[in-house]
Amino acid sequence: MKKTLLFALALLLSMTMFAQTRTVFIQESFDSDDLPEGWSIQGMGTSSWYVSASNYAGGTPNELFLYYNPSFDGISRIVMTPVDLTGVNGVIVSFKHYLDNYSGASKIGIATSSDGGNTWNTGWEQTYDMSGGATINKSISTPDMGKNNVLFCLFYEGNSYNVNGWSFDDFEIFLQEDLDLKLLSIDIPEIIPTGETEIVFTVQNTGKTTVNNFDVTVDVTGWEEPVSATINQTIESLATKQIAFSYISDALIQALPQDTYYNIEVEIEKVNGEVDDNAGNNAMSKDVFAAWGSTQRITMIEHFTSSTCGPCVSVNYTMNQITTNNPGKFTYTKYQMNWPGNGDAYYTQDGETRRVYYSCDAVPTVIFNGEQINASLAQSLLEMENNNPAYANISGAFKVEGNTINITADFMSYIKLENVAAFVSVNEKETTGNVGSNGETSFNHVMMKLLDSADGNTISIEPGNYQRLEFSFDMSSTHVEDMNDLEVALWLQDLSNKQVFNSKFAYEYTDHYYPVQNLVETTTGPGARTFSWSAPEQGTPTGYKVYVDGVMLESNTQETSISYYTNKPIVLVEVIALYGVGKTSVSVVKCFNSNNVNIAENEATAEISIYPNPAKDFVKISGNDNINSVKVYNCLGMMVEEIEVNANEAEINISDYNTGIYFFNVMTENGNVIKKVVIK
Repeated sequence: MKKTLLFALALLLSMTMFAQTRTVFIQESFDSDDLPEGWSIQGMGTSSWYVSASNYAGGTPNELFLYYNPSFDGISRIVMTPVDLTGVNGVIVSFKHYLDNYSGASKIGIATSSDGGNTWNTGWEQTYDMSGGATINKSISTPDMGKNNVLFCLFYEGNSYNVNGWSFDDFEIFLQEDLDLKLLSIDIPEIIPTGETEIVFTVQNTGKTTVNNFDVTVDVTGWEEPVSATINQTIESLATKQIAFSYISDALIQALPQDTYYNIEVEIEKVNGEVDDNAGNNAMSKDVFAAWGSTQRITMIEHFTSSTCGPCVSVNYTMNQITTNNPGKFTYTKYQMNWPGNGDAYYTQDGETRRVYYSCDAVPTVIFNGEQINASLAQSLLEMENNNPAYANISGAFKVEGNTINITADFMSYIKLENVAAFVSVNEKETTGNVGSNGETSFNHVMMKLLDSADGNTISIEPGNYQRLEFSFDMSSTHVEDMNDLEVALWLQDLSNKQVFNSKFAYEYTDHYYPVQNLVETTTGPGARTFSWSAPEQGTPTGYKVYVDGVMLESNTQETSISYYTNKPIVLVEVIALYGVGKTSVSVVKCFNSNNVNIAENEATAEISIYPNPAKDFVKISGNDNINSVKVYNCLGMMVEEIEVNANEAEINISDYNTGIYFFNVMTENGNVIKKVVIK
């Protein structure tokens, strides 16, 4: 039975207790688009700090961002609102940060002042010379403690040109309680794969007393009852610890394909056998969705620039280098702006619409996957983003007839997407007719037209399905220089939060690669299931790639069906049509639910015995009928071995098999018999 109402009441009560007991002087997560009220910039770098719609530091968008340009060499301070520290000897300062380093070393720190910012006393500082992120939790005690009008600042010291950017989030300055264990996060992604998912969460000892154990309760949609356990872990003051749910219990989220979400609730009940001093940070909940699969993510780069912009030259150069070094790992569209100076001759209203959407007020500005980074895209960020799974699959192609471009694109999703925008951008790979005043002689990936609209094309996609868009457009009304030098960028984006689900360049100057049709379950037997599909409506695939429950069973089969052996009633099947080296259609995915499937042994047409069972080194198979052959499948449905027999009995060596459950499909003259065998 779910206890959502009780959980909500407990959370409300704990928030009330939090307001009554815990002293928090500064708490800021940068949810607005501007610096928090009362915050200011002191010293150098007054134009280098701003609030960015990104989350590199590890929090949720937005976050505080230090940009290298305009560069400075010295100290720059972000000064927070003054606080009253009367009677306070020390505080805890906590925040997240991520450095995208360019070269050399730079320093950040926390300092205080009680004379209005004329004198600063450093409470903590550290030098960094490598890209990476961390959460800082430090006890701060300076000569300003005990004063009634104290300023805190985050400072940067160094040459800002050494960094591409530095992100900061989730600042908290608070008075430390004696016993306080904080639930920091539920560490499950918002989208999880279908199947078993481990529940993981992180706690932090924000109190003075060492935590030796704590009681926790976890509840998930679909469980009959919440699960409670005592965690015996030693957590020193200000230390953090990540807890995996399997450490508590063997139970996991049994995520099944569905359109609704799973709600996960985690609550710390007691710490060291008693209620801790701050109940307001003990409970948390999170909604997660089960995806029907995933695919490779390809980073979408949108770049605002101009041929009259001096600083744009170095960013264009760096971007050209990183894209040259990473073929196939990005999709790119560049918007030429009509400023500064006289602007770029290839400025368009479509580019202006995208500029307004991103609130871009300066060039150069680089945006990848909907997040503004301003500086050129670093290799580390490209790799980090491409390592995240994507839950949308895109495939398209275009052909040119005279001045007309014809485009067909399929947008497929492994999750339910409602009212998202599919973008189709026709670019020219290299232009020279818009040369301006900054010394550049050519420009790459220049957007000529967004079809059908710069606001995208609104579509909704059910899990496993795809939506097709088709366009035919006369490019003579654009700035295009050469119709043989075009590319088409495709991406799928949530306009409300700017999240890009995935992107891809369309296949060039060729026919569209169509997906398979009519994916169905044609037969269901005891433990045996057969799935088949029809060839695409157009085109001739070279083969098919097939996944069942996320495991690739065929990489390039010529058949249009596959047999699978399992005791699971719900099976996810994914088929991709292949069209030569590196060219594919979008996936077609279906969820098949056959509750009548089981592993009961079928001996209606033939009498077959397999022994010993469980087995270790060999199994013997015998029957009244002639045995033609035996196919052995593992629990994933993959065929391990096929043995020709042509006799009434056979002995099969299984000494090289891994331990687990196997299915022996014994083919006789009077039909097939499936036997489940345990290998130990």
